[in-house]
Amino acid sequence: MAIKRHYDREFVRTFFTSPTAVEGGDDSAKMIRSAAQLQGMKAPDVWVPDNEDATAPSMRDEGVENLIEVVSEYGADFPGEIHPRIVWHREDSSTRYQGFQHMLEIADPENGAIEHIDGFVIPEVGDIDDWKKADEFFTIIEDEHGLEKGSLSMSVIVESGEAELALGDLREEIGKPSNNLERLFMLVDGEVDYTKDMRAMTPTGSLPPWSELRHNTSRGASAAALIAVDGPYDDIRDIEGYHERMEDNRAKGMIGIWSLTPGQVVEANKAPLPPKTGSWLLETGDDEVELREEDGRQIYDGDEISLEETGDGYVLRVGTDERELDEEELHEELLAMTSYVPSMNDIVDSMEEFEAAKEAGQGAIAMTQSTTLAIGDVEVTIEKDRMWDEATYQAAQTPVTLFQDVYEHRSDQHEELEEMYGSDVVDRATNVGN
Repeated sequence: MAIKRHYDREFVRTFFTSPTAVEGGDDSAKMIRSAAQLQGMKAPDVWVPDNEDATAPSMRDEGVENLIEVVSEYGADFPGEIHPRIVWHREDSSTRYQGFQHMLEIADPENGAIEHIDGFVIPEVGDIDDWKKADEFFTIIEDEHGLEKGSLSMSVIVESGEAELALGDLREEIGKPSNNLERLFMLVDGEVDYTKDMRAMTPTGSLPPWSELRHNTSRGASAAALIAVDGPYDDIRDIEGYHERMEDNRAKGMIGIWSLTPGQVVEANKAPLPPKTGSWLLETGDDEVELREEDGRQIYDGDEISLEETGDGYVLRVGTDERELDEEELHEELLAMTSYVPSMNDIVDSMEEFEAAKEAGQGAIAMTQSTTLAIGDVEVTIEKDRMWDEATYQAAQTPVTLFQDVYEHRSDQHEELEEMYGSDVVDRATNVGN
């Protein structure tokens, strides 16, 4: 059974939560009031006014009032989607009922907020029957308020073993006439509660990496034509760690990540986009370093690798390993040690070249990359040939498709994207592959 998306966004980079009500001060809505006015790279693709964990239980009724007030005032100008998180729990009917009542209030057209709201986020779900319970509440709310059937998207937070197992049931369940699970939009990991549910422990008390959960969520999203989003990275000052987490996620097909601050939003908005300039990387044993470009050469400045030319060959040292190589062996060794991170312009160039070749009747072509490596006083020119066919083209197209999705839906970021890449590259990137 082919599953079709019912929503416009194909990618979500940023899932930004902010409490709907905070105690103390004159304005308990100050956090969501500030978030609602974010623009450009500081604004997330999905904003989640959080009336669950981020808001104290005693403040949640006030949080609903704040949410309605703020979204009614600022929602029309907010550049991303708005998906409030309400309370829910697979084992607690009273909590589910409270969430239902809050959704009813938020979705009431007379309150003026629902026209700017795209859906709701449901936490603490259990097995697939629990997802159907939530879906039924959505259907009742749409009927109660005269909203179009399926117009409210549902996103769930996978934070229990039950919910993770339910990912395997999605493809079969979506589209059955007994439910409206086609309304599903995002599958979001919640590693903190998942750790609690799994009764997992680490020596330091830190969260396990849960790479299997992230893989399973991404796989479930792919199979059901949904969007996968990773959970929060709570060390908000560890920008390097945040980038490493996002890079690991992207290798799993999980583009989106939870953002806890506007600073994390900026990092997460930019990280999946192809870089402005390409770069060569060199393996240095257990690490990998970016080479410095100068006068068309790629220069290695470290001390983990050395290269010396002898009368009849070369001596290459990597850490404590030292090898004598002839010219051909050195070339092959350096090819294995280097890799290239293409820029947006590089990707577009390659796609355009393959499209031209395909138009001329060629099914596959060779793409050549070459550069000159400078290690110490020795310079070596290396070349890499890669065959491009239709499958290679489609794989390379993913970051460009992401860019096109961003450019289509986030007009508030156009100026920053043109500053990043230049208007010519932006123009070509928005048209290639179409």
